[in-house]
Amino acid sequence: MDSRFFFFCFLLLLLNLDYTVVLVNGSGAGVFKVSYKFAGSERTLSALRAHDVRHLNILAGVDLPLGGTGRPDAVGLYYAKIGIGTPPKDYYVQVDTGSDITWVNCIQCHECPKRGYHGIELTLYDPNDSLTGKLVTCDREFCKEISRSSFSGCSANSSCLYTEGYGDGSYSMGYFVEDIVQYDRVSGDLQTKLANGSVIFGCGARSKDLGSSDDALDGILGFGKTNSSMISQLASSGRVRKMFAHCLDGVNGGGIFAIGHVVQPQVNTTPLVPNQPHYNVNMTAVQVGLDYLNLTTDIYTAGDNNGAIIDSGTTLAYLPEVIYVPLVKKILSWQMDLKLRTLHDIYTCFDYSGSVDDAFPPVTFHFENSLHLKVYPGEYLFPFEDLMCLGFQNSGMQSQDKQNITLLGDLVLSNKLVLYDLVNQTIGWTEYNCSSSIKVKDELTGSVHLVGAHSLSRGCILNVPMVLFSLLLMALLHGFLTELL
Repeated sequence: MDSRFFFFCFLLLLLNLDYTVVLVNGSGAGVFKVSYKFAGSERTLSALRAHDVRHLNILAGVDLPLGGTGRPDAVGLYYAKIGIGTPPKDYYVQVDTGSDITWVNCIQCHECPKRGYHGIELTLYDPNDSLTGKLVTCDREFCKEISRSSFSGCSANSSCLYTEGYGDGSYSMGYFVEDIVQYDRVSGDLQTKLANGSVIFGCGARSKDLGSSDDALDGILGFGKTNSSMISQLASSGRVRKMFAHCLDGVNGGGIFAIGHVVQPQVNTTPLVPNQPHYNVNMTAVQVGLDYLNLTTDIYTAGDNNGAIIDSGTTLAYLPEVIYVPLVKKILSWQMDLKLRTLHDIYTCFDYSGSVDDAFPPVTFHFENSLHLKVYPGEYLFPFEDLMCLGFQNSGMQSQDKQNITLLGDLVLSNKLVLYDLVNQTIGWTEYNCSSSIKVKDELTGSVHLVGAHSLSRGCILNVPMVLFSLLLMALLHGFLTELL
């Protein structure tokens, strides 16, 4: 390897890209470059709380006009760089499984920041600047389904409007457009080619409190269950199977987010609870070490939502009080001399300097079809200000309406390949090395392609524009040094 390779990696490192979203279709697979938003920085407890509280309010049934769909807050955990329009422009959008609508901020949004997280230059979408952009009218089936009812004054030729509201008072509102979304199609082992598809998404004209200029992004890339989500639209056009998987590396950062038929590793699954807006599954027991919590089976089906919600857009894990209290008591009983402290009124923390994996028990959640999800102490405990804090939270104390829900976020999903199969209405997972690779199948040819994890702080992926830019810069530097010598 020569110095140019390391120089290329340094330039890509400046972009702070961490992992990849892969799409598999009839002629191959496609890739979105995805970055972990908090990479290289410490998350404050208040930031975690703001991020997850918005999810809890949405998932607990906050009234969302135009369809009641859940979507995340603007403090994203990871985001993708995608191309939209003809000619394409780059947009940085949060990728989230709890959101059904994809949207980006539009030219009419005067209060939207021009620069976002880590100084990213944000782009306001203008449908008039794209040769393929067009408005979505009220008579389109998409509009009828997303609104679930007719709106007064929404005639056939009127624009189809959307509003996404949150329990903390923030919102985004605008109108739907249809345009080309561009991504990289996987054409072989670790090889890609350019591909695109037509997608309907929201054009955000107004927003409130959806992120300051320090953490703002261009919008949301929705991977929810309904027909309006990105995965559903691409699947309905025959470009992908209605399946996707993510593997979030909790050790090194980065990982894989793949859309399509993952054939390796194999994953055991459990049925999705029918007629639910999110990815809900039936939990049957909770185990701490070798001991099961002494709870009746009806406890796991009680509460304000049917089943446990699996959501990669949420950071921590939220449990109803009847599960949370005995769980925390059992965990802390392994170290009787702990001096507990409560931070921000909700986080249970304590001073501990030893190995948490040696001192505390694993927690195992059990589900239908004998599927289990084991969470190790190093995953459910996180350091903050020289303390160790529990990532399990009492959901009744978090959401504004005090609803008790079970919501399992990245805290328990990291270091596992999680597979969402909307074709068979199942979800499953397996413990996995998320810095390794998976195999995805080309449905047309039957060939299997290797897809590796991406964390560009540890490695580097080259593309032609970056190579040309790097070569030019190296040449200029070489000439400058030559003159000096």
